Amino acid sequence: MKTHLKILVSIFLILLTTNKIIAQDATKAHKDSLETIVYKYYDLNLKIFQENSTVNDIDNAFELFTDDFTYVHPKYGGIYTREDLYNGYVRNQKNGGYDGKITDIKILNKIVGLNAVVVQKSFVEKKDSKIKDGEPEMTLFEFRGGKISRIFEYW
Repeated sequence: MKTHLKILVSIFLILLTTNKIIAQDATKAHKDSLETIVYKYYDLNLKIFQENSTVNDIDNAFELFTDDFTYVHPKYGGIYTREDLYNGYVRNQKNGGYDGKITDIKILNKIVGLNAVVVQKSFVEKKDSKIKDGEPEMTLFEFRGGKISRIFEYW
């Protein structure tokens, strides 16, 4: 009986050690994939913000979101569903709100965690014929199933 117990404990320890090694590798890859999605989100938004953007550009950005995605921005009205946000993007585009004034989005800092990324970014804007960095802003991205499930703006 003692021999069987020793063998079981040994197998358990081997599996536990192997699992930790695999989990660490998965965590690095997982963090890299979350970071890639955030960069893609900002690249697609930059394209949307240009004067010649199309509804197809908006559609491409929204492919990054889960079906039950929510956008939270307390300063600008609170909580928006995926549909609310999509309609807002399309409305802004039709009203000429995307006019190319935003020339870049700089990621100043980021922290990647388990299914979440916090980003400090600033918009680079054309103002008075000059290019200027905007104020730093903080955004939290939450993920589920490889897609963005919630964006929370803290600016």
